[in-house]
Amino acid sequence: MRHRLLAVLVPLAVLLVGALGVPLGITVAERELQETYVDRLNDAGRFASLAETALSGGRTEALDQELERYHELYGIPGALIATDSAVVLGSEREFDAARGDSDALPTIIQAALAGARSEPSRDVWPWQDSPLVVAEPVGRDSEVVGVVVTISDLDRTRERILTRWAQLAALGLLPLLALVAVAWPVSSWILRPVRKLDTATAGISRGDLTIRVDAGGGPVELRHLAGSFNTMMDAVEHSVQRQRAFVADASHQLRNPLTSLRLVVESLRPHLSGDGGRQAHDVAVDELRAMHRMLNALLASARMESMRTAEPVDLDTLLATRVDRWRALTSVEGQELRVDVTPGLLLLEPPGGLGSILDELISNAMRLSEASVVEVAARPAGPAGFVEVAVRDDGRGIDPSDREQALRRFWRAPKHQNVPGTGLGLAICAELVARAGGELRLEDGLARDDGGSGLAAVVALPVAAEPADAPT
Repeated sequence: MRHRLLAVLVPLAVLLVGALGVPLGITVAERELQETYVDRLNDAGRFASLAETALSGGRTEALDQELERYHELYGIPGALIATDSAVVLGSEREFDAARGDSDALPTIIQAALAGARSEPSRDVWPWQDSPLVVAEPVGRDSEVVGVVVTISDLDRTRERILTRWAQLAALGLLPLLALVAVAWPVSSWILRPVRKLDTATAGISRGDLTIRVDAGGGPVELRHLAGSFNTMMDAVEHSVQRQRAFVADASHQLRNPLTSLRLVVESLRPHLSGDGGRQAHDVAVDELRAMHRMLNALLASARMESMRTAEPVDLDTLLATRVDRWRALTSVEGQELRVDVTPGLLLLEPPGGLGSILDELISNAMRLSEASVVEVAARPAGPAGFVEVAVRDDGRGIDPSDREQALRRFWRAPKHQNVPGTGLGLAICAELVARAGGELRLEDGLARDDGGSGLAAVVALPVAAEPADAPT
């Protein structure tokens, strides 16, 4: 998150520095070029004044020596051009070579012969190699008798421009570095409460309602947010605790009267006469037993929902403690238990334990499906980083249209209305699996001889990072 904040601030700072630095760099380049142009113009003006005197007196030796000396010292060829564009004084060979580097030279000379002084080009940049041409008329207005032309290589000027640009870039880099140096700890200070909130919400999503956020750091607004978050969680935890306490207390308080009522009703049977009375007595006893099972299921639900955290588990170790008991239970019912598990699977078990969930799923397969085969299978599958543990049977199954409702509390299939049960088992298992970041879904099970298929309860759980201790 801190990197994303810097990714927003740093480009904005770069744009700001660029908005200030680019015009300043252009100004620096123009000033360097202007200074060079003024120097060359002064030199050309001096040569023009000497040329006017030399041409009027017919003595051009001194001017010729000045042009040669100027070329030797500064490497800048200069020449006196007559009105017919011929070189009168200066090194014609070197001037012609320099003339080839400037396409605009003929135009500049013609403008100077017309009495116009040349202006510096504003399109000179360090990555260009065009020379600077300065033409100074000899004479004035209609009395122009020649033109003094200098062709200057701007390599040194370009080097100075690049040097100044490098200095400006270094100066512009300093505030960027200062911004990063300041923004890094400041962003950490600002985002620390946000990271704490994110960690807290992740823990709460796993079922731990006791987590609170430290509201003592960060900006005032985030401290207020942390305080409001803690207040909200206090209210949520209090509400959930009251709900669980109500379920547990109500179940406990109803159990004793219900047990007494059941004993009283059962003791009435010897005093009943007639088939109608005995039949009503049997119905009352069955209803009392169903209510007793419901209270036990509600108590189990309250206990399991109070478990908050998911922990790693070694599936091989877990199955080793339960397979023998499952095999014994299925053999009593005349069923066959098959186990097909990929060895070495480590996964994150839901609160309350994966073993309890598998117990419930196998119990449902034994009681409700009328199956002859119950299979427990496990393999890495589904999304990356998940393990699927499936309990399949070849029984009657559940209609595909009813499978989503089967994961809701108190739902019973019409064909299971007279089978002992509360309709809470699958719903509680699905909620506990979801707390561990997994999913419980119902699919087609093992194939039957009549062409149909039974039911498969598939538990998809995340792979654990490291193995857990063997369960007790």
